[in-house]
Amino acid sequence: MTIEELQARKRALGYTTEQIAEKSGVPVATVRKIFGGITKSPRAKTLRAIEWALGFAGPDVPLVREEAFEYAVSEQGAFTLEDYYSMPEDWRGELIDGVLYDMTSPLVKHQLIGGYIYSAFFHHVAKTGGKCLPMIAPVDVQLDCDNKTMVEPDVLIVCDRSKIKNGRRVFGAPDFVMEVLSPSTRKKDISIKTNKYVSAGVREYWIVDPEEKHVTVILTGAEDSDVRMRHYTFEEKVPVHIWNGDLVIDFKEVYEYYAFTEESPDTPPEGWE
Repeated sequence: MTIEELQARKRALGYTTEQIAEKSGVPVATVRKIFGGITKSPRAKTLRAIEWALGFAGPDVPLVREEAFEYAVSEQGAFTLEDYYSMPEDWRGELIDGVLYDMTSPLVKHQLIGGYIYSAFFHHVAKTGGKCLPMIAPVDVQLDCDNKTMVEPDVLIVCDRSKIKNGRRVFGAPDFVMEVLSPSTRKKDISIKTNKYVSAGVREYWIVDPEEKHVTVILTGAEDSDVRMRHYTFEEKVPVHIWNGDLVIDFKEVYEYYAFTEESPDTPPEGWE
């Protein structure tokens, strides 16, 4: 089945990208890229799943249906790293406690904020000769050292270099993690990820909110109950506590760096979903 035939069938049925993703078990981002012509040669199992969702192979053919739902063999909550690594190459997402979360492409301001702060961290380490390793997404973090969770923080710092395994992932909790909120990740970053990072032993977690223009800093101590939280506005300078405040980030400057992106609304071009 060609992409053109699938596109024609999608139009005829009036299905949305989200409906096809739900029916097929293929991530929304992957479906969007296939129908948008970005992915030129999808994997065979991906096409089979989408074909089934569009009615090209009826449910009365068990083998076809079984193959089509290869992505959805495990129920949410039961996925493992094996499922995570078997996802399509163009898929971007996270695995948290056995649940797969699809991650859409971030906004430009999201990337500018992450890049600005990562750059400040990198130059601080280079200047002071420190051993910590600042990194920016995409980097896999096997947070709980098990096969049920793999997260991808926007910015992170690892000071124990032995946690870098096979040059492929971070094994265990980074010393510092920062997430920049976006509409699609807001709830997950504020609630689910906060609990995960604190329980895993991340020493410092920043939640940057570009819409409300504030930063929440969460610090953890040696004991599980030793958790401190402070809120900063974008008019303030935020110290990096794992470095004892030797570096501070001026969020007024951060905002000035990306403010031009707010001159026009973040709406997709006409005709795009």
